[in-house]
Amino acid sequence: MAHPVFSVSGRSETPARVRVKARGFELVIDEPADLGGEDTAPNPVEYVLAGWVGCVNVVAHLVARDLGIEIRNLEISAQGPLNPDRLFGKPTGDRAGFRELQLDVSVDSDADEETLRTWIDQVEARCPVSDNLVQQTPTRIHVRRLTTA
Repeated sequence: MAHPVFSVSGRSETPARVRVKARGFELVIDEPADLGGEDTAPNPVEYVLAGWVGCVNVVAHLVARDLGIEIRNLEISAQGPLNPDRLFGKPTGDRAGFRELQLDVSVDSDADEETLRTWIDQVEARCPVSDNLVQQTPTRIHVRRLTTA
């Protein structure tokens, strides 16, 4: 089976805001005012966290089905501290990204504690977004000059 390729494309609207197209959907990304934006939409790192929550939700239900357990209610939150100094070119020993990430999963299920431990271990192992956050993924950035008409 061929590996599906996912892609998005964006166009800058302001120095801090970009409109992104993903399939037939549009997302707006902006920064809060204290980070140079107009606070009209979530910022890029909030979208990373949202993507992680969304992926864990999907995988959690797939794994529950595979294990034969019922999920009656599922709540997921994600957070992580980030020092914006490197982003703004200030000297720092901190990395540009999150220092650490935490996911809090609250579940109402018919499963016992041991099964829930198995469930969440499998969720983490099978979630593509978790994998991209934990493993080093090769990245390449290509640049080309736009011509104005």
